[in-house]
Amino acid sequence: MLVLTREVGQVIAINDDIQIVVVAIDHGIVRLGIDAPRDLPVHRCEIYKRLKARKVQEQ
Repeated sequence: MLVLTREVGQVIAINDDIQIVVVAIDHGIVRLGIDAPRDLPVHRCEIYKRLKARKVQEQ
């Protein structure tokens, strides 16, 4: 796992087409903006797990 320290406005790049921006930090809550191609699904982990489980059930 890569652990980084970032400040508001700083960006993390993943390949050439995905950027994660630190939008705000307030009382220990970090808000991130994710800029990725529209054809690439981006979900919170709990939502991703739910979608994945539903897909397995449908098969």
